[in-house]
This record gives sequence, C-alpha cells and structure tokens, in this order.
Amino acid sequence: MATQHQSDDGVIERKVTAEREAEFVVFHIGVRINEFWKIHRWLPLVLIAPRMVRELVDDPESGLLGSRTVVGPGVRHVGFVQYWESFDALREYARDDDRLHFPAWQEYYRSGTKKDTAVGIWHETYLVRAGEYETVYNNMPPHGLAACDGTEIVSAGGRRETASGRLGHPDGTDSAVGTSETN
Repeated sequence: MATQHQSDDGVIERKVTAEREAEFVVFHIGVRINEFWKIHRWLPLVLIAPRMVRELVDDPESGLLGSRTVVGPGVRHVGFVQYWESFDALREYARDDDRLHFPAWQEYYRSGTKKDTAVGIWHETYLVRAGEYETVYNNMPPHGLAACDGTEIVSAGGRRETASGRLGHPDGTDSAVGTSETN
C-alpha cells in the first residue's frame, strides 16, 4: 500500500479499492439478546466470542483474513464480520474440538440455551469468487476487505472509478451525479 497518501492516523487520503487474487468467504455471525434478565444464558456467549477471535488472530494458519466487531441495531445485537481464505478453513475451525468454538457450540446445546428464547444466535456465509465483488473507500483507514491479510489497496481511478468498472463492466453510467473526478 502506498503511504504517500496516508495520514498519521492511518486514513488513506484518496479514493481506493481492495483487490484480491483468490476467492474468499465473508462470514457474519452474532447474537441477539432477547431477555436481558437471563444473564446466565447470554453472558457466556458474549464473553467467549472475543476469545475465539483472538485465538484465530493469534494463529496465522487459521485461515482468518480479518474480523470486525459489530454492535447494533441497538444494544441487543453483537456480532462479527469476518473474512476467511476458504469455507474449508472456516468449517475446520468450527469443528475442531481443540479450539474454543466447538466446545462452546456443544455447551450451547447441552445447557438448554438453544431451547430458551433468551438469546438468539445467527450466522450467514457468503462464498465470493475472485473478481465478483467491488469495494470503495474514500478517506478511510483500511477497513473491511481492505484491512485483510493478502489484500492489495489500489487507486479507485480509471476503470475502477465506478462500481460497474470495479466489477469489470465499465459503462460509465453509475458515477456520482455532477462529478468528473480523476484519481
């Protein structure tokens, strides 16, 4: 990443996009606290989740490319947006009984939390093929896919000026109204 356009606080002071050569996985996971007073049901989940992320971040071979904590809407929802090198790496972590996730998953079922509506859990998994996504960041520090290991941050000018262009379909019709900026 070129640093000539980066401020002291990490903001890249121009419009950029993230590019990856290989496919990747976007994984959203979280909890929704439905009944705050049942602390014994939701607190164990809320406490173990950041430990799982630290476990993954500390292991460069885990397949996790990046993770971001998300809160909201409201205080009932806490989750993560994660980027993985493959679905196989994600599945391997989820089912590894030597890691934090699998025992916590089993305990969720054994403890009766699954049957109690005090806390909901959810996840979504998206398989993303190379070249079948687009990103743009303007005056931002590396964020989302751009903050992941193995991602190149490049100028969002020329063919990368518009969302269509970044997706390889540059017809020029989706640029901002009244702008003719060059990057």
